[in-house]
Amino acid sequence: MNLRLATTVFVACIALVPNVSCGQDNPPTSDSSATEESVEKSPNAIRVASFNVSLYGKKAGEVAERLLAGDDSQATDLATVIQAVRPDILLLCEIDHDADGRTLDAFADGYLANGDAAIDYPYRWSIPTNTGLLGKLDLDSDGDVELPTDAHGFGQYPGQYAMAILSRFEIDRDAIRTFQTFRWSTMPDALKPVDPVTGRSYYSDTVWQSLRLSSKNHADVPILIPTSQSEASAGNGNSNPQALHLLASHPTPPVFDGKEDRNGKRNHDEIRFWNEYISKPDAEWIIDDSGTVGGLQSDSAADAMFVIAGDLNSDPKQGDSLRSGIANLISNPRVQDAMPTSSQHGISTAKFGRNEIRVDYVLPSSNLHVLRSAVVWPDAKTDLGKRVRATDHRMVWIDIERPSPQ
Repeated sequence: MNLRLATTVFVACIALVPNVSCGQDNPPTSDSSATEESVEKSPNAIRVASFNVSLYGKKAGEVAERLLAGDDSQATDLATVIQAVRPDILLLCEIDHDADGRTLDAFADGYLANGDAAIDYPYRWSIPTNTGLLGKLDLDSDGDVELPTDAHGFGQYPGQYAMAILSRFEIDRDAIRTFQTFRWSTMPDALKPVDPVTGRSYYSDTVWQSLRLSSKNHADVPILIPTSQSEASAGNGNSNPQALHLLASHPTPPVFDGKEDRNGKRNHDEIRFWNEYISKPDAEWIIDDSGTVGGLQSDSAADAMFVIAGDLNSDPKQGDSLRSGIANLISNPRVQDAMPTSSQHGISTAKFGRNEIRVDYVLPSSNLHVLRSAVVWPDAKTDLGKRVRATDHRMVWIDIERPSPQ
């Protein structure tokens, strides 16, 4: 049973602001009134969002083929939601990864960039993932090494349940840091799963020393934000853009295990990784996939701007996760929780069966000025309310003030 927590909030911004700006390409809206399908954004705001879109299949290539056909109903509904909210920077969770970015491009070009409300994301990155990536470890001790149970991250095929980034602003590719191969055992005070009956480690020493922390990936993705609205609108480069670090991850659900709570402990430590990363720039145990040592890097680590985003699969107040992980992250003095909400569902961002919980986050650094935030969970009777049911998660977004020139 999937009891991940989620919270959702939709703000009908248009009721408050009659003149609606819908982003860089301004799709048509009514002159006299606005609907909940449009979300006003200040020209000086940068909108950052996270959305678990559930675009995965049963075998590799299946989703790409569906999208390339051009008439996929789920993708159409998801695109309608994204076009309505119009994030400048969007993290997608649970979208297939392929080395050539075929699935992501098919979604961005074939659905988001089409229609009266078309929106273009010139900068994209399909993030490599541990899901469905088979190593040489018999993780479940059944004598065989096979998918999905023996993958570095649970998956029926390589690339399933991956993440991707869509951005209006340039992604600083050379400065990206990933932690796909980071080993769980190297984290200080790692919550090593132990059988509570026998007191023995759930994993053999060989497995424990090799097991990766991230069930998908942990990625620090610097995005270059123009400090001038005119330059951003014109699409010109900026002589001194400010880097906004998008810290993206999708920790494993804290369920589908036994009394050893191996998934719950992994979820906790996947979340704790960001808590350590933003707090300890000199930590020698934090080593990325290229061998660079230390936590969040910048000219001055204390001044680094970041947003922690993703389906973190943990609610600080309810559910089956070890809640201290997300609670400690939210209470970190370098983090602020804008508490995005919707009018009918509060801060819940997902619904599993009858359970509404908060699992999806966009947590900005405390040195950013948050202007607005919301969870996109409109009335089920509206057109947009019907579209959001394409996934069991709801988009969560924040508007932050554009950084000033240095």
